[in-house]
Amino acid sequence: MQPSDEDHNEARTSEDVGLKEPTIHDGSAMWRIARDSRTLDLNSSYAYVLWARDFAATSVIATVDGQPAGFLTGYVRPDEPTTLMVWQVAVDAAFRGRRLAARMLDHVVSAAPRCTHLETTITADNAASIALFTSFAQARGAAVERTPLFTEEILGGGHDTEHLFRIGPVAPAA
Repeated sequence: MQPSDEDHNEARTSEDVGLKEPTIHDGSAMWRIARDSRTLDLNSSYAYVLWARDFAATSVIATVDGQPAGFLTGYVRPDEPTTLMVWQVAVDAAFRGRRLAARMLDHVVSAAPRCTHLETTITADNAASIALFTSFAQARGAAVERTPLFTEEILGGGHDTEHLFRIGPVAPAA
């Protein structure tokens, strides 16, 4: 028997969702989620292990019922210590539709109270990321500045221009 939509929605509300700083043991899951997304620029598995070790305080891994479901990586910009730069956000296809990306973004921004601004880069064709960060800014009552940052000439290899989304000042979550 197939579960009804009501059963499916009820099952979703009973899931155990966790958000935590990643450890080196989460690096391979982060790499797998990025690889399987087929949309993110994929770094080496080694890079994700290093990221989980060296930037854990400004990153988060989401789990659903103990299974790695998504991650967000970020860092505080050395030249602007009040700016959190979000590097990558990914949610495993099996766990989409649960607002995990928005929850991870809220979590990491709340964990960086000295950061008054948030930055990320997004290509013009990435509607999901544009919607995520625009919605975040609206929820926090923050302005969004959008400017081309890394052009195709700078990035090379046929990579589309990355537009800088600068959000802020960021108010605490409601």
